Amino acid sequence: MAKEVKVLVACGSGVATSTIAQEEIKEIAKNAGVKIRLVKGTIAEVPIKQKDVDVVFTTANYRNPLEKPHLSVFGLVSGLNKEASKKKVEELLKTISEEL
Repeated sequence: MAKEVKVLVACGSGVATSTIAQEEIKEIAKNAGVKIRLVKGTIAEVPIKQKDVDVVFTTANYRNPLEKPHLSVFGLVSGLNKEASKKKVEELLKTISEEL
């Protein structure tokens, strides 16, 4: 049985764009057959909250080094290159799921 991938979705406030991205990521994971558990947070919380998850998705630029895989998912919110963003999210979730 595939393990659940713990996902952090973070934005500036931890409310607005992360909620939009979270819904997109849920749909992508469902379509890819990957079980996930979502945690939301602010960009400022990423260094602490990354310790409890398998992957970090941010809707804003995050340039600090992380211990976990990270992907900017601004495209899921803005619509710019949305399909490319969806594909990257799906590939990353599948890879992490296989490694757990």
